Amino acid sequence: MLLQPNMKWAANQGIVLPAVLADVEKSAEYFTVHFTVEEPSDCFRAEVMEDNGHSWEDSCVEVFLENPSNPQEYFNFETTSRGYLLAAHGYSRNDRELLSPTDIAKVIRMKQLASVAGNLVCWGMTVKIPASVFGLKSFEGVPLRGNLYKCADKAKAPHYLSAFEVVTEKPDFHRPEFFREFI
Repeated sequence: MLLQPNMKWAANQGIVLPAVLADVEKSAEYFTVHFTVEEPSDCFRAEVMEDNGHSWEDSCVEVFLENPSNPQEYFNFETTSRGYLLAAHGYSRNDRELLSPTDIAKVIRMKQLASVAGNLVCWGMTVKIPASVFGLKSFEGVPLRGNLYKCADKAKAPHYLSAFEVVTEKPDFHRPEFFREFI
């Protein structure tokens, strides 16, 4: 699936936006998303150097998932181009609890090193989220709802893209009412 910008958001206007492709797979053990990113150098930023840092400030790709064990709660997994992960869960934007280092270590991140082609920075990230993070033994027969995002809040050219449309006045990814089922 191709991530798209909401062109009503001022931040996405007047700039050349990244191209982001995401392939989703679900097995019994993992929910996997393969991201491929091509972004103008003004959109690229890579300064976060730790897990549970401010990943959204850098070039990052994000997987937001409704908790299949408790649909009122959702998880966010935000991975920088360097592979640093912010992972949290809760009921709203302001009610987030960071995942422990032990749970973060269970999330497999495989990065494709960034390369430069003209004015484009090309990189990729695969994120494999285990069922055990949600307290499940398996994803088998379990529908998964969520959304995928790309952003870089502190890049020279901040931008915001999503797999499923988010209808808000300004960028806001913490909106589970816009989640859809991944098929």
